[in-house]
Amino acid sequence: MLVRVLDNTGAVGQLQVNVVDENNAPVNDAKVTILDTENQVVERVQTDSSGQTQDVSLFAPPMEYSLDENSDMMPYANYNLRIEVGGIRVENILNVEILPGELALQNVRISQSSDSTITIAPHTLYADYPEKIPEEEIKDINESGDIVLSRVVIPEYVVVHDGTPQSNAKDYYVLYRDYIKNVASSEIYATWPEETLKANILAIMSFTLNRVYTEWYRNKGYDFTITSSTAYDQKWINGRNVYESISRIVDDIFNQYLSKPDVKQPLLTQYCDGKKVTCPNWLSQWGSFNLGEQGKSAIQILRNYYGREIYINSAEQISGVPASWPGYDLTVGSRGQKVMQLQEQLDTIAKVYTAIPRIAADGIYGEKTKEAVSAFQKIFNLPVSGVTDFATWYKISQIYVGITRIGEGVDRN
Repeated sequence: MLVRVLDNTGAVGQLQVNVVDENNAPVNDAKVTILDTENQVVERVQTDSSGQTQDVSLFAPPMEYSLDENSDMMPYANYNLRIEVGGIRVENILNVEILPGELALQNVRISQSSDSTITIAPHTLYADYPEKIPEEEIKDINESGDIVLSRVVIPEYVVVHDGTPQSNAKDYYVLYRDYIKNVASSEIYATWPEETLKANILAIMSFTLNRVYTEWYRNKGYDFTITSSTAYDQKWINGRNVYESISRIVDDIFNQYLSKPDVKQPLLTQYCDGKKVTCPNWLSQWGSFNLGEQGKSAIQILRNYYGREIYINSAEQISGVPASWPGYDLTVGSRGQKVMQLQEQLDTIAKVYTAIPRIAADGIYGEKTKEAVSAFQKIFNLPVSGVTDFATWYKISQIYVGITRIGEGVDRN
């Protein structure tokens, strides 16, 4: 049953809170208190065996605020969260952003050592941030010698410096896909057309992978991959919620980036909002919204800004996964080593996420495997089909790696 909190506009967004412990295991019976910005209690919910709360419906501003570039109204509502385990307050998250018609996913990693508070900074399209300092979209490798990778590789982690390059800011190890979801949720509104979201996400990924491929900051003597400064890179906000619609697109295309013919490196796809800042030959975020509203596809939107010769490329190698996707969907009737690998990983996950039924690793994709895959997809906000597609395969790999690293003692925060 959904909890419904409305005002007279009738606009509603939804929130799901997902809580894991320091070992990435789900936390059952965590108490989650949702408060308004005046710290008045709106609702109290608890997590289930998968560490998840029910979807809570909350007041949000009218949809048109996020669809009108001339509106000065804040298009999302802010809520505060207090998460408690064992009767002890262990986490506060302030200014969670709720958009109308969207499911916001707030991931929380509980630290048992001390209480903590995370304050989510405002969205880049609503607040004022420094504009991007222009750079060449393709780095001159003949002069600089900066390129050290022989091919484009999707990293497992990026190291985010939470400030300008020269600042004494904290560095965060962030899973690549989580980084992309965070930046996209910080830079664009999830209420926009799907092809607009996809175009912007491709630009965000290509920019990131250019930093990875060129080892841009490491070649300047820094120990990080990218910054959170909009003047130099893209806006990443520590601890912020992401949106299911953005999350699903990223899971579907996270190995992709933008290329030009005869250029190995991903394009440094710079962009601006197109309202407060204009940027000829860069993607305009509000301009991409208008093109999406006109029915343009993601690649049409991107070519409108970066040139007709660009195309969507795919990385051949993905780091941090036990085995690569077979290149085709696994479904009932599939057999072989890839099915066995899937079953072994999924059954290991089921030991921790007990809502997933246990299965035998026999290499035969039967109804029990389909049921287990469906349960996994439901927990991790993937389309529930029982079919192991690209997104499901790599999400299973990500969760499997996360929970089997228990005891390694690697601090990624």
